[in-house]
Amino acid sequence: MIHQPSAEGATELEWLRNSYSNSYSSSGDGNDCVEVAATTSTMHVRDSKVRPGGPMTYVRFQSPHPNGRGHFTGVFGLVNNLAREGRLSDEQESFRRSNNRWYDAAYTDPSTVDPTVYDDEINPGAAAWFKPTAAHLLARVHGYLEILAAHGVDCLALRSEDPGRVVYEDDVQVVVVPYA
Repeated sequence: MIHQPSAEGATELEWLRNSYSNSYSSSGDGNDCVEVAATTSTMHVRDSKVRPGGPMTYVRFQSPHPNGRGHFTGVFGLVNNLAREGRLSDEQESFRRSNNRWYDAAYTDPSTVDPTVYDDEINPGAAAWFKPTAAHLLARVHGYLEILAAHGVDCLALRSEDPGRVVYEDDVQVVVVPYA
């Protein structure tokens, strides 16, 4: 992680940015990432392209390449695919297992609430996006991105105020069907 102080006055926050920002930046300039900062009572999230501390909307980390079904695999799926292929080191596999367990406990799998949410017939191309309230979840994504970078797997950070038609929503995420 790279620590960057904000320019937000006397109560400066220490903003954390993924050290692989350039690798995951659609612009390639390293200014295309989510940054997080914590105080004793609040977790702050900002879009590094919107300064200072401007509005942050939905964020998704996904492959830039469609998979065999024409969908864009998300960051967790990309790392889990590497694990299924037996490509992770012992350390990476340990990280994946412990953090997957943490994520399973920290937020709801939308398909357990609505089994049809990812049904391609009903919701073609449905994909989950983090809300700005998911700072505690976003803070752990960097480890997954580092694993992907170590294996030469591309992953993009996408942001949108309106990523698609919402088919599921809770306090930290939405699942949307992308607009055609």
